[in-house]
Amino acid sequence: MTMLAIDTEYLQKTLDTLLSIPSPTGYTDPIVRFVTSELKELGLEASLTRRGAICAIRQGSRRKGARAIVTHLDTLGAQVKALKENGRLALVPVGHWSARFAEGARATIFSEEGAYRGTILPLKASGHTFNEEVDTAPIGWDHVELRVDALARNFEDFERLGIEVGDIVAIDPQTEFIDNGFIVSRHLDNKAGVAVALTALKAMQDVRQETPVDIHFLFTIAEEVGVGASSVLTPEVASMISVDNGTSAPGQNSSEFGVTIAMADQTGPFDYHLNRKLVSLCKENDIRYQKDIFKYYRSDSASAIEAGADVRTALITFGVDASHGYERIHMHALRSLSELITAYVSSDVEIQRDFEPTTEGIVGFTKQPVDEAEQYLTKDAVNDDLGPQA
Repeated sequence: MTMLAIDTEYLQKTLDTLLSIPSPTGYTDPIVRFVTSELKELGLEASLTRRGAICAIRQGSRRKGARAIVTHLDTLGAQVKALKENGRLALVPVGHWSARFAEGARATIFSEEGAYRGTILPLKASGHTFNEEVDTAPIGWDHVELRVDALARNFEDFERLGIEVGDIVAIDPQTEFIDNGFIVSRHLDNKAGVAVALTALKAMQDVRQETPVDIHFLFTIAEEVGVGASSVLTPEVASMISVDNGTSAPGQNSSEFGVTIAMADQTGPFDYHLNRKLVSLCKENDIRYQKDIFKYYRSDSASAIEAGADVRTALITFGVDASHGYERIHMHALRSLSELITAYVSSDVEIQRDFEPTTEGIVGFTKQPVDEAEQYLTKDAVNDDLGPQA
């Protein structure tokens, strides 16, 4: 076994803190500051892009052929679309999520004058007024509004409060850690992934784990709107593993327990050799795993490839029930992911060509099996197993 012991108390505490910091796409400075300080506590100095994506490099035996562990700091949210005559705010979503899950949410509006609290409500919210119309009202962002917990009755009040079109709205996480290991909260996508990466780093630092190549811990800030890791990778990185949520739902093979290894998402298959390595590490280290394919999903890996990065990519996930809605996960998956990361970063580099961006000739290039599989199937064996009628 090559995996390290995981500090689950640190994992839970860090996740709880991350969830308490609002970070909808477009309003991520506070969480960037927290993660940067946490990395420093763990012994790594971080560098930041202009907008705040984080790169912290843990040195290995060599720089070229580096491995990256990538997670994103931003979450779903909303933005003020219009100031309404009735003193409410019209909204548009930030990221892709249904207004069905916004109804009833408590929220914070970040204005130039400061933060205000509020609640997202259907346009017809009072049963005493609208009776059965409350139950038959349509669902959608055009059918909800944000009630501000301030003296907001009209346009003039909004001007006095300093609330304007374009202000960012953060949705409360409503976090619960249950004694049986379940975690219920909004924004587990991808605060849980960030906590996993930091916990894996802590495990490495605690034992001064040596790695064959540099490990780049990357934290992106606009994954929910498709930007993700498009501009945070450096040429030294040869492979990247994104840590994000998997979809535990009917028709999917994901689970709230163990590691779910994504074989493909809507952008196509992940790297054959990297996925094969991850499966082998799970088997060697007795880490529960399952494979899945996500039809309506993209991650930091997709944005990196689309931006032109020539890297091997993989996606390892914690199964989320009701992703982008009322999310639930289990601590078992988070611990398993942390264990897999520590096993991966210390494993040997098997594809030596990956130390260079390009290499002349075919020598050392990877191989995928094409030989016909052996089958111990004969007519007599079929008859023995299935009976004479076979």
